[in-house]
Amino acid sequence: MIAPYDTGLSYQFGRALLEPDLPLPRGVVGPRGKKAEKRFSVYRNNVTVSLINALGDIFPALKTLVGATNFGHIAREFVRACPPGSPLLFEYGHDFPEFIGALEQLRKYTYLPDVARLERAWLDAFHAPDADPLTAESLGAIAPDRLGAVVFDPHPATRLVASDFAIVSIATRSRAGEPIAGIDPANSETALVTRPHAIVELRALPAGGATFFRTLLNGHPLGAAALLAAERDWDFDLAAAIAALLESGAFTTLSIPENTAEGA
Repeated sequence: MIAPYDTGLSYQFGRALLEPDLPLPRGVVGPRGKKAEKRFSVYRNNVTVSLINALGDIFPALKTLVGATNFGHIAREFVRACPPGSPLLFEYGHDFPEFIGALEQLRKYTYLPDVARLERAWLDAFHAPDADPLTAESLGAIAPDRLGAVVFDPHPATRLVASDFAIVSIATRSRAGEPIAGIDPANSETALVTRPHAIVELRALPAGGATFFRTLLNGHPLGAAALLAAERDWDFDLAAAIAALLESGAFTTLSIPENTAEGA
């Protein structure tokens, strides 16, 4: 039981939940006024374990890569350093990739923070609002001479995660419980994260494809995206990129700006 109207108690209570060295907060007592240290310790442990488990669910590839025991220790440190700011557990852990990157014991595993960023993007995509993906019929209805001016509206679930490392290959293998032997972490991959329907999908984009999607997601027209992608990658395949655009469900609708349409 908590004594009513005790200003500052909420802050003390929250800190004490995550800091085992702190004393029992003022006003916290057991039934009929009995001491509450043991009860509070049990509650404190349950809260910490729940947050650690939540992080393990959010970052399963990372947990596999560092090992369950090591992950538990790291997650416990993170819980103490970065308490949740929302009652929704799936919103927890946005700072975890940066926290991982700052840990000296993981410094040589330079790909881990980006793997964590990809996993965080995966969960954000999973919880994004629903929307119908763009259809081939919608794109096919545009006159060929106007295709270059088309702009696309991103699906709410679409995310792009660029990395200097093979994050899609590493995360996919690790989430499946498979070893990452044979993967060169230094192979740069940009991840396209989409959820056209109920299932989150990951795609590793080539250099030109990454530029193509990034340009479209930033609101630029199809023609500009194709041009920049070709400049970035001489092997850029526009037909394959458009096929990926439709297959991935990365966008929902398309339009042609009025001033462009009038001048076409």
